[in-house]
Amino acid sequence: MTQADEVSVLILAPHGRDGTVAAAILGEVGIKATICLSLEALVTGLDGSACAVITEEALLSADRRELAEWIKVQPPWSDLPFILLTHRGGEPVEHLTELLGNVTVLERPFHPSVLVNGVRSALRARLRQREVAAHLQERQQTHERQALLIRELHHRVKNTLATVQGLLGATARSTHSVDEFYRSFADRIVSLANTHNLLTEDYWQTAPLIEMLRNELAHYDDGGARRITLDGPPVELSADLAVPVGMAVHELTTNAAKHGALSVPGGQITVAWTMHDGAAGRSLAIEWIERGGPPVEQPRRKGFGSTLLHRVLTHQCHATISIAYDPEGLSCHMEIPLIEDRLVPEY
Repeated sequence: MTQADEVSVLILAPHGRDGTVAAAILGEVGIKATICLSLEALVTGLDGSACAVITEEALLSADRRELAEWIKVQPPWSDLPFILLTHRGGEPVEHLTELLGNVTVLERPFHPSVLVNGVRSALRARLRQREVAAHLQERQQTHERQALLIRELHHRVKNTLATVQGLLGATARSTHSVDEFYRSFADRIVSLANTHNLLTEDYWQTAPLIEMLRNELAHYDDGGARRITLDGPPVELSADLAVPVGMAVHELTTNAAKHGALSVPGGQITVAWTMHDGAAGRSLAIEWIERGGPPVEQPRRKGFGSTLLHRVLTHQCHATISIAYDPEGLSCHMEIPLIEDRLVPEY
């Protein structure tokens, strides 16, 4: 029940004209009031009300067990205000005031302003209760979100350290001098850091594919010559996909800069991607096409980049990879199953 829904004052006064008079008094000052014909009807409407006005005799002549149970099971933040109408000169029945708990006693006959002021005070109190409930709910959601973020951070740090360790060993095996090792390893760490920067902007959840590609390729589009073409719909990669895909893009870019289309002034690279719906869920197809570079030949041995493309993307992302070494330029096709669920909800 929202605060906007909880605007009604319930009135239970089955004897005489008390109910119609009270409803008329409240209506004149713009307070919505609903007359209930029985205690059962009143209890049914309590979840959607902000206050209840009840005559003493209505409670004394009814089975109060259902009302008592409703009051007992209110949520911790809730203490619905009641206004009990009694007869002048008599003492209110103690067990009734104990039953209602948050109760204001008004003697009849009363001046209209007394009823209005009592109801207005009850409505303000109920509004504050609702505000406290909303604040407590927000704090609980924040606490749960922070706990999820901490668990996710531990997971990411562990994975990142394992990735760095793998890069260290593989770079050492594929280089032939300290200087070459330093440059290659440093470039790979920078690429990994760039992907992590994109992830931290979304609480370690997703990174936009277009930004990952721009991080690696944008600086090759210099001098006004359009050498890089990026074409595809908006795609957010989950952290478990963003890191290995970012590494793969870095290796393709490094290879193109050393041996392929980016190694000569006129070379061009086109990266196009599409989304596909299948029986097992959505997948992302990425096409990397190089043109205008030196003639391409089938390599005699697998380098680190080729090994990473096949091993990491295939094993970690369950992707399918195919590389074609056509004379006019290298092309690479990646088909990657997408992870749809976010660990931490969006703010």
